[in-house]
Amino acid sequence: MKKVLLIIIMAMNIMVTCQAWVYPEHRDITLLALQKLSPVYRSELEHLWASARKGFESRLFESVADVTQSVKPKYLDYAAWSAIGGDHSTSAENMLHNILQTEWIMDVANVAAILKIGLANARTRSVRINKLRDSDIRLLRVDPEYISRASANNGHFMLALPCVNISANAYFDTCFKGGCVMNVIGTYKWFHATALMKAKRLSTEVLTSEQYSALALAALADEAFASHFLEDGFASGHVAGVWGDASQRKGTHDYYNEKGLEVTTWKGDRVVLMGDAYMQPEDAERAAFAVRLSLQQILDAASGKEELRFIDDKPGSFSPDTLNVGKAIYMTSRNLDPAISELINLVLINTAIPGLATGFGELPRFRSEIGPFIGISPAARVSLIGSGFGKPQNTSGVVPGLELAIRVGLGMEGVLNESGDGLTFLELGWRLDGASTMKFDKTPDLKQFGSIFSAIPSRDAFYARIRLPFFLIPGDLLIAGPILLLASRTAFDKMVVASGNGGLIPWQSGMVTPIGRFQFILGREIGVCVYGSGATRDAFILPDNTNPDNDVLTSMYSTQIDFPILEYRPMRTFSARQSASLVLQINAGIDIPAKVHVKFPEDAAAPTVKTTWFIGLRLAFDWRYYFSKSKSK
Repeated sequence: MKKVLLIIIMAMNIMVTCQAWVYPEHRDITLLALQKLSPVYRSELEHLWASARKGFESRLFESVADVTQSVKPKYLDYAAWSAIGGDHSTSAENMLHNILQTEWIMDVANVAAILKIGLANARTRSVRINKLRDSDIRLLRVDPEYISRASANNGHFMLALPCVNISANAYFDTCFKGGCVMNVIGTYKWFHATALMKAKRLSTEVLTSEQYSALALAALADEAFASHFLEDGFASGHVAGVWGDASQRKGTHDYYNEKGLEVTTWKGDRVVLMGDAYMQPEDAERAAFAVRLSLQQILDAASGKEELRFIDDKPGSFSPDTLNVGKAIYMTSRNLDPAISELINLVLINTAIPGLATGFGELPRFRSEIGPFIGISPAARVSLIGSGFGKPQNTSGVVPGLELAIRVGLGMEGVLNESGDGLTFLELGWRLDGASTMKFDKTPDLKQFGSIFSAIPSRDAFYARIRLPFFLIPGDLLIAGPILLLASRTAFDKMVVASGNGGLIPWQSGMVTPIGRFQFILGREIGVCVYGSGATRDAFILPDNTNPDNDVLTSMYSTQIDFPILEYRPMRTFSARQSASLVLQINAGIDIPAKVHVKFPEDAAAPTVKTTWFIGLRLAFDWRYYFSKSKSK
């Protein structure tokens, strides 16, 4: 179990993904910005695009915007580049490579088109969540690096506000300062500055046709990558600020994305922002306005306007920027020309003032169910038993029971979204069963004696329960995980995340509905209960093998194996460190008898016993206390 938890904890550090606007939302924002460009700017952009796409006509659409694009696109337009930047690439250079050289990026665009249609038709929250789950699973299959990129998410968040008195320019400078945690403002500023300087060279350097095309392509790539993060700055879950451990970032991110956040922009506008997969038309308008301003600056630089005079701190390159936002944790030191910073601030002034860091006045924080926990799980159960243990006992009956257990484990629900389930735990507890409703034989007169002559008497036992996700067959993560971790980190990442989201064939994905969450869990969880292992064995009255008319008093052990099949969670509450939910499970299993000993009459032979089966219901209260790392800004 220790090895299992180690593997899952390592996976958790990879899997927590809090990227902002989903692909179709990113593309819609950029598409809207392109459509709102003036005719002059649009003409200048189309000219740059025509030069940039030379040699790549089979991959890039003839115009910067393909308003008719739907499922199974044959080309990528410029509007798609900002969607690919950040979430499906780690740098502007990597983004351009993926756009021009890979086949899987077209599959990503198709998944995004399917998601756009699904979100547009989603009328309820549960349908929306399930559509997102389906999209995540598809992306896991088509994008080979989707999970490993998700490990570094700070670049998609606003840096928490250090104090209420800081000015806009001072905050923007803080976000860009070397050693600062990667963040939306700093990342956008880095790539937009690089794009500006490349664009300026288009109007100031003597270039061959090939050099002009390469430089235009690189400048547009840097700007598209920058735009991705600029757009992230208008998603509510990312404006709340980046601090705390993974569970706090994820929980706060998810809550504000769905519920929205009232903010004031740096230029004084009061607005309500929504977030990932919940984008409203006004959100797209606000973000598109900033993207349009940013793009106009690139076009002004490329056209050689006199007021854009600045010093290039990265001269000579004809390739997109290589800063890897998937690996960088802190901003790299860089000295920008003050003229560039002034230009960039004219765009950033439209972004929202983020939430305060920890302390007085901070925004309420929420926690997702991620991380190690200790919990208590009392439960009530009722089972339909196929028969008694004696060979002639073929009458079925009902057995009630109560349980009380303590568990330790790792919460992984909702790492990609709340339809997922990577829950892992080990549970130890005590069970008390009531007597069965069927008697030890079919004599009608025995019914008047109640439970005294039950085929299976009241009994108690200690039990253990374990839960672990799997990829294809139960237990494969435990066996294959360590091997894949050494052989291929990418394959390991995909296996673990796929396991937590329903497996290779996602038949165990959670299904969120308006009345609760359903999940098929056969093979994910197993319980083992050993009866008769205490100071005294359980006593049974069983038919005598040699004389069916006689009965013997026996004692024996039995091992019951419980396989939950379907799980339903009708409600859940969550505080900063605790969660509580009801869990209803349909289960089935077998009860295997062993070591039968005759107590009376002493000279009787041990009767023949058989394995029984059962199906039942189990209603549990799942309470957990999560252990968190200390908050960090």
